[in-house]
Amino acid sequence: MPDLVLASSSKYRLQMLQTLGLPFVSLAPDIDESPKPRETPRDLVLRLAKAKALALAPNFTNALIIGSDQVALIDGTLLGKPHTHENAFAQLKRCSGRTVEFSTGLCLLNTATGEADALVEPFFVSFRTLSDTQIENYLYKEEPYDCAGSFKSEGLGIALFEELNGRDPNSLIGLPLIQLVTMLSRAGLDVLSQPTQAL
Repeated sequence: MPDLVLASSSKYRLQMLQTLGLPFVSLAPDIDESPKPRETPRDLVLRLAKAKALALAPNFTNALIIGSDQVALIDGTLLGKPHTHENAFAQLKRCSGRTVEFSTGLCLLNTATGEADALVEPFFVSFRTLSDTQIENYLYKEEPYDCAGSFKSEGLGIALFEELNGRDPNSLIGLPLIQLVTMLSRAGLDVLSQPTQAL
């Protein structure tokens, strides 16, 4: 069985991949994540997902390397990680009563064959109309300052939403597991046929 490698330093992606019960290693890729001129959000996340996987490829001769990247988009503007309370408040204020599109790029690189299986998974989040007090209370309770869009959908962030639309809610957390399982299967790794590892 080839090595399974997660090309990410994200604790959220690491936790999500652990749910599949497969042994893997997680390494941070060193790449420039700056958007290129006139690059669409879809093209950006697809390029970065591939770049993350390719960055680790020289270290592994027989591995399946997972790269993933995500952006949130509202009114044609990218919403990145807020990093501060003030930025997070501004993001959620802007999203209040609106629908935000999340695009998650996913790549599975087979270093033995050089083949890269890649796609972009869309997901749409419709926010409730939120008061300033509700936004402040949410941010103080969950502190989602390292999350694109300023929320954690797997936590209290679910209370911010009116509706979620998409194939895989895991993509909101940054790793579309449904599509990943399909990619792994195409690469010869059936998740449900593997002995479960202790988490």
